[in-house]
Amino acid sequence: MNVRAVSITLIALGAPAALSAQAAAQDRAAGTITEADVRRRINIIADDSMGGRNTPSPGLDKTARHIAGEFKRMGLKPGGDSGTYLLSYPIVSRRLLPAQSTVRFGQISGERGVRTTLDAGAALIYGPTDAAVKGGVVLVGGAVVVDSLKAEELRNRMVVYVPGEGSRASIPVVQRLMLSGARGIVVVVKSDSEVATSMRQQVGPRTSAGDVGRGAPILFIKESIVLAQLPEAAQQFEQLRGAPITVVQPQLDWEGEIVLRDTVLSAATAPNVVGIVEGSDPVLKHEYLVYSAHMDHVGTAGSPGAECRPMGADSICNGADDDGSSTVGVMELAEAFSRSGARPRRSVIFLTVSGEEHGLWGSEWFVTHPPVPLAQIVADINIDMIGRNWKDTIVAIGKEHSDLGSTLNRVNAAHPELKMSAIDDRWPAESFYTRSDHYNFATKGVPVLFFFNGVHQDYHQVSDSPDKIDAEKESRILKLLFYLGQDVANAKQRPRWVPASYQQIVTP
Repeated sequence: MNVRAVSITLIALGAPAALSAQAAAQDRAAGTITEADVRRRINIIADDSMGGRNTPSPGLDKTARHIAGEFKRMGLKPGGDSGTYLLSYPIVSRRLLPAQSTVRFGQISGERGVRTTLDAGAALIYGPTDAAVKGGVVLVGGAVVVDSLKAEELRNRMVVYVPGEGSRASIPVVQRLMLSGARGIVVVVKSDSEVATSMRQQVGPRTSAGDVGRGAPILFIKESIVLAQLPEAAQQFEQLRGAPITVVQPQLDWEGEIVLRDTVLSAATAPNVVGIVEGSDPVLKHEYLVYSAHMDHVGTAGSPGAECRPMGADSICNGADDDGSSTVGVMELAEAFSRSGARPRRSVIFLTVSGEEHGLWGSEWFVTHPPVPLAQIVADINIDMIGRNWKDTIVAIGKEHSDLGSTLNRVNAAHPELKMSAIDDRWPAESFYTRSDHYNFATKGVPVLFFFNGVHQDYHQVSDSPDKIDAEKESRILKLLFYLGQDVANAKQRPRWVPASYQQIVTP
């Protein structure tokens, strides 16, 4: 046998041994995820001393410092600000100034048009309170079919939306108008009282992550205000309302503008925590898999916006399942991946965010201010509430939107010893896909999976306590997620979207 033949034979004989050694190292790392560890950690994260982990709060800061200390002990690389594990973001509370805020649309020449201030005939429903947007006008109305709205007809336009019969704005229609890249949306509302109610509500404080709110402003405007200044629109509006199909009418000689002004009431900061296990491959280590969970909860009974009720003398909403269970999960996974032989080819980011309960603040900040280029993040595995309900089942939301779904099915089948089945979304009508931190990754083009055990009677209540966590079940879920992450982070190809899902979900 010549030398080349001998070399090929040795490589062939050595490959199974190398794969077996890698699998053994992964199994040893997975073995560090234990029921006892999960229970110990949940009793720290969901302890009364954390004060319910509201955003912002001293208890949340204490939680973040604890997680950062654990990441440091594990030897993770810091991914936060100035060489630390903490990635802080601003929280600003603002109040709209309606008398100084205006909406107008009409002919570019100014001969015909509508103009009003937001204290006279219009109301801000959603979006930033300090903005100035302008664009050509397009009318949308009729019996609108959401999928018939084309981004190329709406992008960079001011949309004047006339709802169909019944005269109430369709939330799915407004969402599609936003995602299509409209600069602003003005909904013509027949009911003056409905707009008046919104006008009273718009002056309340609005708190957001970052120095200003993002997204296209959405306004209601009284139809009576429009018709008083533009009487000939009455017939056009009635035709739009009665149309049996989707109607999109560009107004070629029209222009629309929304100008919003506000005042800052208060400013604070809140933390995310970021730790990184660097990949072993010299090329693929510049790509990243993210494990994410939110470490915040709703604080104490009686906190602003908190729906939890006190139980006797106990007023602390510990949030053991929501989402202490998954915060613990991210730490357990970080410890497993940091073990000898468990470092995959790609790098892995372990992320705990805050502000989820207030509108996905922390994850929004992360994807808009990432510590690594967003295009190099190949997937997000998000965990939210994994410590309760069924003993042998976990719901994996989003399986149908990318090939992460088939990867999960394969990995799940390869580990029957875990006695854990990852099933499809059981509650599509609840739109859980849009309600946790993975959604901010998805809209930026990152494939995601969301692991969730569903809500229960203790959801957002003082009774969501550590003693009710099924730590043994959670440890098996986390082992499944460990093996899933190893597969994704070691694969030759990064995960791929289903094209139709990409078109539907990813923000233009």
